[in-house]
Amino acid sequence: MQAIRGYMQSISGIMAMVMMLMSMWAIPASASIVGTGELLTEQRADIDRQALMEMLERDDVKGTLASMGVGEQEVRDRIQSLTPSELTDFKQQLAAAPAGEGVVGIIVLFLLVFIITDMLCATDIFPFVRCLR
Repeated sequence: MQAIRGYMQSISGIMAMVMMLMSMWAIPASASIVGTGELLTEQRADIDRQALMEMLERDDVKGTLASMGVGEQEVRDRIQSLTPSELTDFKQQLAAAPAGEGVVGIIVLFLLVFIITDMLCATDIFPFVRCLR
C-alpha cells in the first residue's frame, strides 16, 4: 500500500508540473473594440452583395450572361469575393449608368473584372486570357 501511495505522489507531482508548464505556454486571448464604421461597412457590403444576387435572378441578365459564355455560378462566386471597396465602386457605377444601359453595363463591368482577375492569376475563367506572371 505504501508503494502505491509513493507512486501516486510522484505521478501527481509530475502531472502538476506538466500542467504548470502547459499553462505557461498558452497564448492569452485578446479582443479589440470593433468600431461603428467597420461594422457599417460590413453590413453595407452584405446589403450590396444581396442586391447584386437579386439582380442576377432577372431573366434578361441570365440571358446576356449565357450569350457571353459566363456561368451564373462563376458570377455568384465573384460577387462573394468582392471587397467592400469594390462593391462600393460597383454600386456607384451602377447609379451613374443610364436606366436602359444598366444590364449591359453590369455585364461589361463583370467581364472586365473577370478578365483583370484572370490576368492577375486570381481566377482562371477565360482560357484566352494569359496570366501576367
